[in-house]
Amino acid sequence: MPLQVVKGIVDGCQQCDCVLLGGETAEMPDFYAEGEYDLSGFAVGTVSKDSVINGKNIVAGDVLIGLPSSGVHSNGFSLVRRVLDRSGLTVKDQLPGTGITLGEALMAPTIIYVKQVLDIIRKGGVKGIAHITGGGLTDNIPRVIPKGLGVAIYEDSWHVPSLFKWIQEAGRIEDAEMRRTFNLGIGMVLIVSPEASNRILGEYQGSNMAFRIGEVISGEGVTYQ
Repeated sequence: MPLQVVKGIVDGCQQCDCVLLGGETAEMPDFYAEGEYDLSGFAVGTVSKDSVINGKNIVAGDVLIGLPSSGVHSNGFSLVRRVLDRSGLTVKDQLPGTGITLGEALMAPTIIYVKQVLDIIRKGGVKGIAHITGGGLTDNIPRVIPKGLGVAIYEDSWHVPSLFKWIQEAGRIEDAEMRRTFNLGIGMVLIVSPEASNRILGEYQGSNMAFRIGEVISGEGVTYQ
């Protein structure tokens, strides 16, 4: 396994205060092409019952706080590859409107939110958490909202990175598909009380590290305003 891959795993563990306990290598001759390999892994943790955040106390009027992503993260690469092929560009070409290449933008490491989110949780008021993976904002947030409630998302409440704008334009992708495939610049959503939202936004004021992106409303589903 290349040294840089192992280093990346170690860096990730350090970012979330995890211990890398070990691993093993399985050799399967003739299964992988020359130079190819596959990785799999998992993490194990514990939480006391009285500390579980399950969304059951979420009510209409609670606030959606979005934490920014570093880019595509781990989702939508099948579509990205099709868009890249259709565009006629390569990963070495510059991402329009920026000073970095498409390769640098697409392969930016996924943010690990553990320390930031735990710090916010310790201060109270967090009722639900949605990691924005496959399904985007549209499919992930409702999973932590009680039945009978939905969310309204404020479309212009955060900066959508240039990468997603390029993907949409180059691939001629509709808004609904973009919202279900990509995080669009928001990698984690916290559902918090209004009081907690004021504190969180005050602490991150001017840093572009947290945004008020919406609120919980009566009814079900996700609407964009």
